[in-house]
Amino acid sequence: MGSHRKGHQAAANAYVPLPMRDGVSPSYLWLTETRAGGMLRFLAERYPDVSEASWAARLARGEIVDASGAPLRADSPVRQGMRIWYYRELEQPEAPIPFEETVLHLDEHLLVADKPHFLPTIPTGRFLKETLLVRLKRKYGLPDLVPIHRLDRETAGVVIFSHNIETRGAYQSMFQKRVVRKTYEALAGVIEGRDFPFTYRSRMVDGADQFFISEEVEGEPNSETLIELLERRGGLARYRLHPLTGRKHQLRLHLSRLGAPILNDAFYPVAQPCKGDDFSAPLQLLARSIAFPDPLTGEARSFASARVLDWPAA
Repeated sequence: MGSHRKGHQAAANAYVPLPMRDGVSPSYLWLTETRAGGMLRFLAERYPDVSEASWAARLARGEIVDASGAPLRADSPVRQGMRIWYYRELEQPEAPIPFEETVLHLDEHLLVADKPHFLPTIPTGRFLKETLLVRLKRKYGLPDLVPIHRLDRETAGVVIFSHNIETRGAYQSMFQKRVVRKTYEALAGVIEGRDFPFTYRSRMVDGADQFFISEEVEGEPNSETLIELLERRGGLARYRLHPLTGRKHQLRLHLSRLGAPILNDAFYPVAQPCKGDDFSAPLQLLARSIAFPDPLTGEARSFASARVLDWPAA
């Protein structure tokens, strides 16, 4: 067996024996046991979703190396305590995401991007190069770039990245200390019977039957959203949302439970079967702005998305 982590999450003083390749940083695997049969057999068994032929080809090309950078062979021994490095590849061609990100700010510490709908923040599942992280690494040549918070693939808006290992901890601690102020906007159904603004609280947990969604249960609230009404057009309204906590899908679930699901939400109130992306109908949720006191200088900083939500045609 092994323990897998991305190369860009390595410790600051770790030696990375493979360079960034077309925006993709190498991944690594710690081996936690000694096994017979050689490296090819181990990799094929460890990652059954990747074909043995693919692993054999990568080994033959010298693209899987040990911690010193020495290429491994198909018959190389598998020993406890080894760390091997390799590039993640997809078995199937990656579908392009036909929307572009915008960089709002770049300095010696941070990169702030305005993410489009449908684009994942980081590599996951069937997405690798068509992700915000890999696109930005490739365009700006920043091998140490990592997001210090996340946006759902379906959500557009502001994402902050760190590319300076020495100061990364200071910026990550902002989120732990809850000094970051995030503001979202959403187009959703009309919330009836409420005076605005108001705060909605509930206890959220991972879905019991569908792990990829969240649900509400009885108990002490662990999620909190301040909701403002900005405008109303017929049966839809535009809301400004202030998440005071950061649970998975918090804004989507809260609005749905209030009887006002976000326009084009395929998960709430009912998770629909995956039929592929409909680029003409993005989720109408936008991470509008983010503000914080800079942990290095104390300066008040804020960044705002230039994107707008799409009211349906009358």
